[in-house]
Amino acid sequence: MRSRPDIQTFGNKARRVLWGMTWWLAYRPSPRALHGWRRSLLRMFGAAIGQGAHPYPSARIWAPWNLTMGEGSCLGDHVQCYSVDRVTLEPHATVSQYSFLCTAGHDYRVKDMPVVSAPITIGKRAWVAADAFIGPGVTVGERAVVGARASVFRDVEPWMVVGGNPARVIRKYESEEKES
Repeated sequence: MRSRPDIQTFGNKARRVLWGMTWWLAYRPSPRALHGWRRSLLRMFGAAIGQGAHPYPSARIWAPWNLTMGEGSCLGDHVQCYSVDRVTLEPHATVSQYSFLCTAGHDYRVKDMPVVSAPITIGKRAWVAADAFIGPGVTVGERAVVGARASVFRDVEPWMVVGGNPARVIRKYESEEKES
């Protein structure tokens, strides 16, 4: 985790105010099917958005300039993307409704409790199920599954299914797709 005094600068606050107004006036009220419109708005604010990504209108993104969404990835309904630090959704990663991606917290060991942050990565074809919490610095590996309402504070290995609070490994799985 690294200290983040830069989020208190006037420039950062001004960008967040401008983004907040854009979110309320143009992003949030857009029809559900207009993912292309929302991709364009996010790109205008510095997000790296892949072809066919699905940012839903009720997804809250704190700082789009810290967001990367790979091809075909999804930020579902009512997802909270607290992107004080980088949030990366690799291709075809899905973050389901009401989940919280939290890249920042406070260093409670220091008197004035400064903001500290670490990036989050959701791996290729990984699935974060409904209402899950992903903490700062967590990487969810390729094809991993984070169960509904799980709270994840440590990395999840590829092809693992985790669940609970705190999240624990439920099983490792292999693809049942036939190789051709």
